[in-house]
Amino acid sequence: MRYELTDLRLFQAIAEAQSLSSGASTVHITPSAASYRLKNLEHAMGTALFVRTARGMELTPAGKTLLTHVRDLLLGIERMHGEVGRFSAGLKGHIRLLANSSSLNGFVIPSVSRFLNTHPDVNIDLEERSSQAIVAAITAQEADIGILAGEFAAADVRSVRYAVDELVLTVATDHQLAREPEIHFGAALDFDFVCMNRTSSNFLFLRDMAQRAGKSPNVRLHAPSFEAVLTLVEAGVGVALVPRSMAAPAIGKARVAGVRLAEPWALRELHLIVRSEGKLPSFTTAFAQFLLDDPRVAATRDAVAGAQQSTPTS
Repeated sequence: MRYELTDLRLFQAIAEAQSLSSGASTVHITPSAASYRLKNLEHAMGTALFVRTARGMELTPAGKTLLTHVRDLLLGIERMHGEVGRFSAGLKGHIRLLANSSSLNGFVIPSVSRFLNTHPDVNIDLEERSSQAIVAAITAQEADIGILAGEFAAADVRSVRYAVDELVLTVATDHQLAREPEIHFGAALDFDFVCMNRTSSNFLFLRDMAQRAGKSPNVRLHAPSFEAVLTLVEAGVGVALVPRSMAAPAIGKARVAGVRLAEPWALRELHLIVRSEGKLPSFTTAFAQFLLDDPRVAATRDAVAGAQQSTPTS
């Protein structure tokens, strides 16, 4: 069974374009050379990989199976070259981290800054995405570590509890809700909101919860950061849904008031996830453990565990 990486790249290109000539153009060879290489690959595999139809080149069941493996193989080779190539650039490690806005601003960035200060040979790509998008990206090997909120179902990832946070309604200290100990989210939607930008996971979550309540939030302004949102709340522009981890300093200084929400979804479990298959590089494993061991992060898990142990059982 003899074939080359070029044959596999050609096979993937033909499969994605559903055209032999287009696939050949993608890998910069002539159609005749592509036809020869494809026949060689089918011979090596011992089965036909495509069916030629009027619509173009369609994968056989064997071809579909091979395409799954070829994508994983070529992605692994690309990552191998990238990681090895970083040694020539003086780097020993590169980590791709995705996080939703709540965990990113409330917990992750302080941890990342301390890790980078103590690990000068490691670089980190840090990007905000919605929780569901993070699961898909980890499964597709677009990132090494993901931190997200809420429940999810994915067989291809391993998950560990990262932190526990709470979404609170922040209002100006003279707002009519400021003295309320707790309200339902639907009641909060009667007031004007200030929110994070339209693509932030925080705003998308707020919008989705409002739709579940049968309402639409009246957003007066989208701000670029939680600090900007809190400043606008303090000025009385509107109310805001903010993680307690971000709102606590402003609440503690009486800049704004924090009102608890009655909905169970307000208490947010954050999870750290990685792919279930494959071994992470040692520096990535060390970084994941560093995130979990951050005292401020661990304290949120300990607080919930202590509360659960102190709850009487029947």
